[in-house]
Amino acid sequence: MVSGHSSASGDDCVEVAWFKSSYSSSASNDCVEVASCPDAVHVRDSKDKEGPQLAFSPSVWTNFVAYATKP
Repeated sequence: MVSGHSSASGDDCVEVAWFKSSYSSSASNDCVEVASCPDAVHVRDSKDKEGPQLAFSPSVWTNFVAYATKP
């Protein structure tokens, strides 16, 4: 993903690092990748890198992760 603050000419372009979920495995087709930016956390299906993405505010993402990791 390229930063929305990058210019159209490609100058000052920032690439965002995607990280695969620790719950994803090579044996499973259920893979989620996350990229954290200052203003948003982006989530996508690792099998469809050009497909739709979700974007959450950092506070909403923090609340989701806290909820999702509850026993």
